[in-house]
Amino acid sequence: MKAAVMYQKGDMPQYTEDFPEPIICGKDELLISMKAVAIKHIDKSRASGKHYSTTGDISHAKVIGGDGVGVLKNGTRVFALGNGMMAEKAVIEKDRMIKLPKGIDDVTAAALPNAVAGSAMALRFRAGMKKGETILINGATGFTGKIAVQVAKYYGAKKIIVTGRNEETLQSLLALGADEIVSVKQNDENFIAQIEMIHKSTPIDIIIDYLWGHTAELILEALKGNGSFTHKTRFVSIGSVTGDKIQLSAEILRSVDLQLSGSGMGSWTKDEMRKLFRDIVPKMFRLAANNKLKVETKSVDLKEIERLWDMDVSDGTRLVVII
Repeated sequence: MKAAVMYQKGDMPQYTEDFPEPIICGKDELLISMKAVAIKHIDKSRASGKHYSTTGDISHAKVIGGDGVGVLKNGTRVFALGNGMMAEKAVIEKDRMIKLPKGIDDVTAAALPNAVAGSAMALRFRAGMKKGETILINGATGFTGKIAVQVAKYYGAKKIIVTGRNEETLQSLLALGADEIVSVKQNDENFIAQIEMIHKSTPIDIIIDYLWGHTAELILEALKGNGSFTHKTRFVSIGSVTGDKIQLSAEILRSVDLQLSGSGMGSWTKDEMRKLFRDIVPKMFRLAANNKLKVETKSVDLKEIERLWDMDVSDGTRLVVII
């Protein structure tokens, strides 16, 4: 079968037309004909062996991709989680798939769920978001950040502040629901001063962070108190695009009412994952099907995987491979 195969961890995935088809081994498994698979940061990180979920993984030839859209034997279109999804056929578990609603195309459906998980899970379960709260999204100009703005608005955010480097994309976020933009291209002093001013006028309840690194240090510095009572802020780390480590002063932790946590694989409970599959993602699919959630994608052919694997898509668009 046609597939994108990683023959050695860390190498470039290769297009092949004669990879063996997967075989169903358990009674709870189904064979699915794949139609569309998004290329995400986590796919690249896991394929390279750098993601924490691949620790101890043995290198051998395997099809890449952990989720995607396909068709069951009875013709039902579904989004599903699995292994080796960037191929003509894949094996999935019955309880790890979502039936797609009418009105949503395969490409949009393949692109959306990872971004929803990367925003909704942080807002609902790690931060415990309530309607009327103020949200800061650090690194909102990427695909997941754009979805996060819309998810936060849907959940009832009173004010949404966004940071990013691409000025044009930052401005476009205002049309998606953002209320105020903060450029990370300005110097550190001005960046901190702008966050401090925002926090003083409209206390920030939740920060969801896709960048970590230096901007996270600056935001935390802007929150630092002076011995007076402070507003409680829940800071949730989701990604580390600009660096995996930061320097965190103990004074910040002692001077401000701060909740610092992370959202990702391993941090979610089984019950939260069930809610993601049964409630959150299906609801977002319906919003997208009704044109109430904007999803920007670029379709590419499976044959082009080697050329496109390292392509930098910086305008908030997600690459989706058509099988």
